[in-house]
Amino acid sequence: MLKTRTSLQKIEPYKPGKPVEELAREYGITGEIIKLASNENPLGASPRALAALSQSLNETHLYPDNTCYALINRLAKVHEISARSITIGNGSVEIILNAALVYAEPGTEIIMSDVSFVMYPIAAHISGAQPVKIPTKNFKHDLEAMLKAVSEKTRIIFLDNPNNPLGSVISAGELDAFVERVPEHVLIVIDEAYYEYAGSLDYPQSINYVNSGRNVLVLRTFSKIYGLAALRVGYGFGKPEIVECLNKVRLPFSVSRPGQAAAVAALDDDEHRDGSRALNEQGKVYLTKEFERMGIEYVPPNGNFIFARFKQDALPIAKALEQQGIIVRPVQTPDALRITIGTPEQNQRFIKALEGILGAK
Repeated sequence: MLKTRTSLQKIEPYKPGKPVEELAREYGITGEIIKLASNENPLGASPRALAALSQSLNETHLYPDNTCYALINRLAKVHEISARSITIGNGSVEIILNAALVYAEPGTEIIMSDVSFVMYPIAAHISGAQPVKIPTKNFKHDLEAMLKAVSEKTRIIFLDNPNNPLGSVISAGELDAFVERVPEHVLIVIDEAYYEYAGSLDYPQSINYVNSGRNVLVLRTFSKIYGLAALRVGYGFGKPEIVECLNKVRLPFSVSRPGQAAAVAALDDDEHRDGSRALNEQGKVYLTKEFERMGIEYVPPNGNFIFARFKQDALPIAKALEQQGIIVRPVQTPDALRITIGTPEQNQRFIKALEGILGAK
């Protein structure tokens, strides 16, 4: 009988938001299905990115540039950082896994919040490390409790900021104080997948930790505001010695030629990025006002999604919405759902369906 690694037995496979095609098959829905489950950009990709993608399709017989030279150098210019401090991945999830493979191993620990991005414990188990889950406090990372959990076994601390699925943020002052107190043997991974949407005036500029030589890895992605989720392009900022180690375990050609081309073009489309942010702010105001009217509790959002709490098990609500062609995301907290902020029409359809399910007036 084949034997697998013991740590794999502890892994709960990643469960993405239900695809539109799957819901259509499951319920026989032929009308429009709206997906408010995976925090995708409802406007889609930048026209410039789509044009670059179309042009690159003539080169699908060629392997991609494994060094991601054009993308790395464009990111370096945009963010005013050395190209040697940038790594690229097949989505930021590849870099999360690579960090665990490089810095953790059996007998070590990785610290994370108990309500945070579900890939963190998966990456820990794949590396053989033990995930140490710290309860959140007031729907935020409990940084003090995280610091108390650090030991000689600790290798990585994962912080998603904004938190996914909560949508809360750590302020610049809070993060500065935290980084100062983390021992030198620990890598701090700051996952900023929703960086472009963060609305807090005191949101940290985490790239400064990299420029000052801290043991910090900052992650970002083209899957959210840039609308390139299908192409799988993420990136990370870290001091050169960290990037060099991460690239040792990076799979060859992990980022496609079309993905690289579209990402470079997307970086230059300020109009699309600004329009996406404005649409999100509009939807955020509408949905939070509607939740308040309906008596639904929520965490003040700082991304393109809202963590909404119901006074009951939320899974039946999600199922009832699915029957009406609306996909939302159940989360680790049983009484809550994560709802992606959509277009005005999508948001209104969601609220109307939710009112019918809850019997709200």
